[in-house]
Amino acid sequence: MSNRSVQLSSSPLLASKTPVWRSKFIVAAIALGFMGLVVRAAYVQVIANEFFLHQGQVRFARTLTLPANRGRVLDRNGLLLASSVPAPSVWANPEDIERDPVKLRELARLLQMSPAELDKKLKDDEKTFVWLRRQMDEPVVKDIQALNIKGVYDIREYKRLYPEGEAAAHIVGFTNVEDQGQEGVELVFQKQLAGKPGSRRVIKDRLGRVVESVGETIPPEDGMDLQLSVDSKVQFFAYQKLREAVEENKAKAGSVVVLDAQTGEILALANYPSYSPDKRVNLSGEQLRNRALTDTFEPGSTMKPFAVALALEKGLVKPETPIQTAPGRITITGSTITDAHPHGVLTVNEVIQKSSNVGTVKMAMQMQPREMWEMFTQVGYGQKPQLPFPGVVSGRLRPYKTWRPIEQATMSYGYGISASLFQVARAYTVFARDGEVVPATLMKASGQVQGTRVISIENAKAMRKMLQMAAGPGGTAQKAQTMGYSVGGKTGTAHKQEGKGYAGKKYRGFFVGMAPIEAPRIVVAVMIDEPTNGRYFGGDVAAPVFSQTVQQTLRLMGVQPDMAVKPQIVSNAVEESF
Repeated sequence: MSNRSVQLSSSPLLASKTPVWRSKFIVAAIALGFMGLVVRAAYVQVIANEFFLHQGQVRFARTLTLPANRGRVLDRNGLLLASSVPAPSVWANPEDIERDPVKLRELARLLQMSPAELDKKLKDDEKTFVWLRRQMDEPVVKDIQALNIKGVYDIREYKRLYPEGEAAAHIVGFTNVEDQGQEGVELVFQKQLAGKPGSRRVIKDRLGRVVESVGETIPPEDGMDLQLSVDSKVQFFAYQKLREAVEENKAKAGSVVVLDAQTGEILALANYPSYSPDKRVNLSGEQLRNRALTDTFEPGSTMKPFAVALALEKGLVKPETPIQTAPGRITITGSTITDAHPHGVLTVNEVIQKSSNVGTVKMAMQMQPREMWEMFTQVGYGQKPQLPFPGVVSGRLRPYKTWRPIEQATMSYGYGISASLFQVARAYTVFARDGEVVPATLMKASGQVQGTRVISIENAKAMRKMLQMAAGPGGTAQKAQTMGYSVGGKTGTAHKQEGKGYAGKKYRGFFVGMAPIEAPRIVVAVMIDEPTNGRYFGGDVAAPVFSQTVQQTLRLMGVQPDMAVKPQIVSNAVEESF
């Protein structure tokens, strides 16, 4: 094959001359395109750079929250009632998730969910963030990290632990998964406990990895610790005895309040039924309600000592003044008030001991409605307790100007007025502290507490003697007597209100008292709601809880016994009048 040289000039196409304008056009187009790029670059980097910087930050810049460690809740002795522990949370980026079936099955097992549930969470691959499970145990999270699944990450968080469990649940409350207080102290003191979270500005790549930090890191400020007035040992014991009483009497519910009679500190406040703050699945309002503060009831015969104390203060009677209570009933403006048993002539001391409605009413009707109203108001009835707690109620005490004579009479023995168990307990500090009522507090107190004078020291001591008689032989609350300690108090039994009337066979039984009687250190109030096991008088269902709680509390407080004999309980206990 012969070689033939190709003459380019022999091609008509190549031999033709290119017009000059075409080359100039191409050069101009290239120059114009370059100028466009220059203008666009200037627009992006100089003129409209804020928009593009923002878009870049949205895609890659992140502000990481540095969580503050929530403050602890402590009892008066420094024991933990609530604390935070590290609890990592696991999240995923569905867009980048590694779809290895074996690894995903193991991941689902560690997350305690079915593979189908995990698949549902990871199904939307347009999302860049989804929680898989929050607040997990650290060893489990380490097992998840060992799987090395692309797109699965963990973040440091905290969860709350409540060592006292359901015994202190109604005081401490709980937080949600975001560490926000939902009930109790956790809710009331949310701001102080939560502290202030910090922040850190970072640049992340498309896989969510931190590339670099930008800007200043603001460190978190941990929450402050709170020390309550509550004694966790007293709280546990009171709750335990209350639960036993509710179950034994087949009751609907119950409450106990223990106050330091000298400082007004709440040593225990327990309710049953309760709940575990750590396990809140299927909680009901019945369990969550702090009944000692939120539920009101007619306090019944526990009001009689206030009417009698006022009669003493006004000089109308003395402890030994005889009062004719026969034939065991009295009629006021057409309505008849009766005693459970007719007693004949009783001294004022015996009126309280036997819980005589008639004797109490005869003293009350010698006073002006305004005088009784002022007495009840001074000890806290009808007043909202100054206690930083959700759901605290004021009860009901109508203005004295609206009282009819029969209403004045019934209020003297606890009907036509309503109060919470906490209000009743605090009111009795007027007898325990020699005539002064003290403000109650949930925080540990320091130093002397100023009380408000309501009655004289002499009359307060006289009332304590009457209350001791009521809890002694021949009284309505002999089961309140306590081994080694002298006690005094008053029973109450009241029909439950339903609508505008009273439930026929539904009662509340309660007892409130103090010990030791000569120099009281504590006031304890107990309420049992709807006992249905054959007994419903406060002296039968509530007084035993009082006795057990007093003995344990005084022992823990280091109070020396003031009695060397056993309680004298006789079989012919007096039933209280309604």
